[in-house]
Amino acid sequence: MATSPPPISNARPREEGAARMLHKGRQTKAAIVEAALGLASQIGLEGLSIGALAEVTGMSKSGVFAHFGSREELQISVIREYHDRFENEVFYPVLALERGLPRLKALFDNWMLRTSTEIDSGCIYISGAVEFDDRPGPVRDALASTVTAWQTALRRSVEMAQSHGQLDAKADPQQIAFEIHGLILALHYEARFLRNPGAADRARRGFIHICERYTPAASL
Repeated sequence: MATSPPPISNARPREEGAARMLHKGRQTKAAIVEAALGLASQIGLEGLSIGALAEVTGMSKSGVFAHFGSREELQISVIREYHDRFENEVFYPVLALERGLPRLKALFDNWMLRTSTEIDSGCIYISGAVEFDDRPGPVRDALASTVTAWQTALRRSVEMAQSHGQLDAKADPQQIAFEIHGLILALHYEARFLRNPGAADRARRGFIHICERYTPAASL
């Protein structure tokens, strides 16, 4: 004898309530990461703590802790958020452009724009490297992984320009990427630490010189 299915009148409200709670939880965690990113830009990843973040967000320590479980996981979440924003501002916009040197130049221009906003706030890639260069562990691994991913994207952009005959195909793409990266590191040091005027212009001229030095004609 067939039995009647159980009533489902309460199932949908419960599911909707669970979905709302999940959505709210994600929003709260995103707000905490946003606040943590702002703090880390000022005091570094090592300065982050559950207590300091609770004070900034107006939440309880237990409330902040519930979303991350540890200070280490909080730091890793900040690194991932920073990396996502970096890629969205610097890397992804150039994918719509012509491959080769135009894309590489746009990549550097976007990187310069990003750097100009970080002269006062600081770059987590750089400050994090200073804090965790000799401290093995998950936080250092997460930071190194994001920096490596970005350096790989930069090197591939160089290789693409080489494959299009716009940069010397015999040159070491890692060397070219290294020199370009060095311009940004020098810019942070000159502009943020020493407050030297004209540092951004020198970085842009440096990029032009790198491109000129590695053009096929210059290698003959």
